[in-house]
Amino acid sequence: MTTPADPVTTTPAPGAGAEKKLRARFDPQPPRTFAARWAAMRNIPPFLAMVWRASPGLTLATLVLRLVRALLPVTALWVGKLIIDEVVRLAATDGTPATLVEWWHAGLLNTLAAYVVLEFVLGIASDLLGRLVTLTDSLLAEKLTIAMSTRLMDHAARLDLKDFEDAEFQDKLDRARRQSSGRMPLMGQLMGQLQDLVTVASFAGGLVVYNPWLVMLLIIALIPAFLGEAHFNARSYTLDYRRTPERREIDYVRQLAASADTAKEVKIFDLHLFLRDRYLSLSRSFYAANRAIARQRAAWGAVFAAVGTIGYYTAYAWIIGRTLTGTLSLGDLTFLSGSFLRLRSLLEGLLLSFSSTAAQALYLDDLFAFFKVGPQIVSPPNARQVPMPIRTGFTFRNVGFRYPNSDRWAVRNLDFTLRAGETLALVGENGAGKTTLVKLLARLYDPDEGEILLDGVDLREYDLDSLRASIGVIFQDFARYSMTAADNIAVGRIAARDQMPRIEAAASRALADRVIERLPNGYDQMIGKRFASGVELSGGEWQKLAIARAYMRDAQVLILDEPTAALDARSEFEVFQRFNELSEGRTAILISHRFSSVRMADRILVLADGRVEAEGTHEELLAQPGRYRELYELQAAGYR
Repeated sequence: MTTPADPVTTTPAPGAGAEKKLRARFDPQPPRTFAARWAAMRNIPPFLAMVWRASPGLTLATLVLRLVRALLPVTALWVGKLIIDEVVRLAATDGTPATLVEWWHAGLLNTLAAYVVLEFVLGIASDLLGRLVTLTDSLLAEKLTIAMSTRLMDHAARLDLKDFEDAEFQDKLDRARRQSSGRMPLMGQLMGQLQDLVTVASFAGGLVVYNPWLVMLLIIALIPAFLGEAHFNARSYTLDYRRTPERREIDYVRQLAASADTAKEVKIFDLHLFLRDRYLSLSRSFYAANRAIARQRAAWGAVFAAVGTIGYYTAYAWIIGRTLTGTLSLGDLTFLSGSFLRLRSLLEGLLLSFSSTAAQALYLDDLFAFFKVGPQIVSPPNARQVPMPIRTGFTFRNVGFRYPNSDRWAVRNLDFTLRAGETLALVGENGAGKTTLVKLLARLYDPDEGEILLDGVDLREYDLDSLRASIGVIFQDFARYSMTAADNIAVGRIAARDQMPRIEAAASRALADRVIERLPNGYDQMIGKRFASGVELSGGEWQKLAIARAYMRDAQVLILDEPTAALDARSEFEVFQRFNELSEGRTAILISHRFSSVRMADRILVLADGRVEAEGTHEELLAQPGRYRELYELQAAGYR
């Protein structure tokens, strides 16, 4: 990919206001105030909507199971109270039988036996429901992961190329990618909170009957712990948020140190210690910051826990006192003390869970903020379809473009016509704007100045999918897919993936069929060493597969950007001979530094400083002094 050229004219850099606006689009600041942190709870309803859409059936099943399970604890505790009261009553009865058998035959144990059987059934039901909840939760989490990841991929595919070339957007994408698979505990947590709320309501209802102040005392005692957790959760999120660039660097360094792509240079240049030390430096910085928060959380957590314990034992003392005075029975004592203990545990867990939910809702901001980023290069309403065939060609009129966040023009005052059916070669030094021109032609970017016309109509009036379907491009930094040889070609027109004759024809045109013939499993051979049984190819072999993609596309416009950089002289000659034959009657653009390749083009454009400096055939350009003849002679001198 070329780098932006030096500016032709002096232009002011983008204003601070514009830069701030662009930064806000990709990187909103984390909330600072308590109210702002809790405002992130607005993310919970859309998150739950995503859960429902992932699987309505599983969502409904887990809700019903949890609702039933939520009522079991208070029911079991109340049955326990009834058992104790019945035992006390029976023990106080005059003239009781001497043996248990006599108790049974006398019919005195019928009620007690019924209570015990009921408690046994509740225990079995609780265990069964717990297993069913775990099963449905795990299946639902799997469905949600798939749904969120799919939505993220679909949304990313809609965004503009300039987004992916922006470092701040990469931070946002990295945060969103982490949340698409890292928020599964939130789903179980929310479901668990709903279950616990029902259980709390049932226990609280029992306590209120005896003394409403018991519930109030418990809530007041737990509020400090809740606020403390909310504070430290927000601090942890802010740390994670601000350190996303460093986290990406940690991941990058770790990948560099143990990757098949970099293993050769790591060994040859002895980079192991350098990469390890860089990783340790970044990781230790993270560790120190996390340790400071963890220590403060632990210290304050101990204080808040003591406050909650004091509240519990105050209420416990009241219950014991009322039992000793005869106001409460032993069953009541058991029920109330058990209810209070369980309610304290549930409320403490709920308050801390709510705090954790608020913190996780902050993380959801990262996901939903990514979904709010929309593309700027889109099809207009009632867009035109690209003509079949293209009649006159493409015309660049005073086109100027500079990459985002740059005040340097990549191309400027660019005027030329790519005629329908001709092969046009682009020649120029690095940074002249050759690859930028191709990106503009395919509407990966829109020009900042001027216009590009297709058959006399502005390119922006055409349907985007129709335009890109009409163009086949192989860039110099083409992707190497760890897929089968057939799929590496089929990605050029993925809708035709099942059409093997078309794949084989594309391979033959690119001379990639000779490469595939030598593979153990032919077109079904996995390429690359990322996966088991994969076969690595040479740079030139990879390049032939990439060129085959362009032929697989069978587009009206064929563009090859430095397509033979890794090929030897013989293979390069064969590829360009074949390209010359197969592009007959098609509109084609060829970018190359090798003059032996571009000489076969119908016309050659010489680019310099982002504009057309000269144009003509190979012979015409050699016949006049200028950059083309100078570069040609410099290259030719290397072969003498």
